[in-house]
Amino acid sequence: MAHFNEEVACPMTATLEYIGGRWKCIILYYLTGTTRRFGEIAARIPVVSRKVLTQQLKEMERDGLIQRTEYKEVPPRVEYTLTELGKSLSPVLKAMSNWGREHVLK
Repeated sequence: MAHFNEEVACPMTATLEYIGGRWKCIILYYLTGTTRRFGEIAARIPVVSRKVLTQQLKEMERDGLIQRTEYKEVPPRVEYTLTELGKSLSPVLKAMSNWGREHVLK
């Protein structure tokens, strides 16, 4: 679970403990409805370094938002998909995308 200060009873703060940060919402949005490999995620967010992307994916896996599946193949294959908890954020991410389309990308 995310590192959360239980003394703070603000639901927005609690939510941001899971999805806060520059890339987490974007990663979750790109995983909505599909499974992707690391390279596919990296290609959709070319401005993020591989190190930061790896860190964000590890944190979201730790927090139960995504599932990492490693296949014993040559070359190795790793896939990421949303968990049920991660899927529960889909309406929030869609609303954020719609807001950006309506108010920012006019």
